[in-house]
This record gives sequence, structure tokens and C-alpha cells, in this order.
Amino acid sequence: MPDSGYLALFLVGLLGGTHCVGMCGGIVGALSLGAPGRWRLHLAYNIGRIASYAVAGAVVGTLGAASLGFDGQVPVRLALYLLANLMLVALGFYLLGVSRALAFTERAGQRLWRRLQPLTRRFLPARSVAQAFPLGLLWGWLPCGLVYSALASALTASSAGRGALLMLAFGLGTLPNLLLAGMLLSRLNEFVRRPVVRTLSGLLVLGFGLYGLFALMRQ
Repeated sequence: MPDSGYLALFLVGLLGGTHCVGMCGGIVGALSLGAPGRWRLHLAYNIGRIASYAVAGAVVGTLGAASLGFDGQVPVRLALYLLANLMLVALGFYLLGVSRALAFTERAGQRLWRRLQPLTRRFLPARSVAQAFPLGLLWGWLPCGLVYSALASALTASSAGRGALLMLAFGLGTLPNLLLAGMLLSRLNEFVRRPVVRTLSGLLVLGFGLYGLFALMRQ
């Protein structure tokens, strides 16, 4: 993943906001219902969520780096790069509503989420930063095709640190949508559900994946 990958994943997170609001809009809307200091609570929740993304990025970055220790590093690198861009293509179709190609990735994470979800109840309703932050840490492991697509790109990182930074860039891209979802949920939901918004988001993410595949074919 070249240095431009940080910008690419940031944009994927930003443009995939239609999916983020659909997946997490309910929880952020209920996060601080009626509580004072809503901005602090929503920010703490999102910092926790993004921190979990960075931890996951470090894990897959380590796995990707370890795989390069095998014989024939070039084929392994190409395979990881191919996987990352195929996931972006699938994500583009997913956002367009044309395909459920990423549904299997979300099913794969259900086993872990079934163990973690009961823990979230002890922090709801969140009335303090001390409740909102761990809630975000847990919610960051919600099975999500958008997150898994970003993790596939983090697999191409050469270290745990780069994997964490790639997922940090992705998480920061998701921040505006989910932060606004918590404060202006009804208006934002109305906006992101517009067909033109979802279509443009899907086409742009699809373009990232196709561009990567085209670059691979030219090598």
C-alpha cells in the first residue's frame, strides 16, 4: 500500500458514510439521549470506535508482514494487493445496492460480536465519557463490510504500525458522518439515504478498486 493509501482509506471512510450511518446511526442517536454535554460523549464514543479500528489494523498489518516472510514475496504481495482492491470493488457495488457481495464478511464476524454485544448494555444509556469511550471500543468490533474492506487494504501494510495508521486514516474518514449522526440524526439520515448520494459514494469507492486493479494489470 503506497503512502497515498492513507488518503484513499480516509476517502473510503468518508464516502462510505451512508453505510456507517445505517449501521451505527441508531446507537449514536441513543448514546446520549437527554444527557448534558452531548458533544463530549459523542466524541469519546467515536475515539473509542476508531481506537478499535487501529488495533485491528495493527493485527492484520502484523499478519500481512509475517506472510511476506514466506518464499516468493512478490506473489504474496500481489495476492494481498489483489484482495484489497477486489474488496473495494465489492464495497462499491455494496454501496450501490447492486450486490450483497460483502454480506459474507459481516457474517464471519458475528461470532465475535455475539460475545461482545452483551457487554455494551452496561454502558447504555451513556451519561459520561467513562461510559461512552468503552462503548465505542466495543462497538468498533461490530461486523461491518466497510471496515473489513479497509482491513483488507491494511493487510498490505508492511508492519503493525502502518496497519494501525491505515485504519486510523479510515476511522477519521468515518468520523464526520457518525459525529453528525449523533447530533443531527434525522436530517443526516434523510440526506444519506438519497439515491444520488448512495450512487455517487458507491461509484467513487468502486473507482478506487478498479484503479488499483488496473495498476496491477499494468505491472
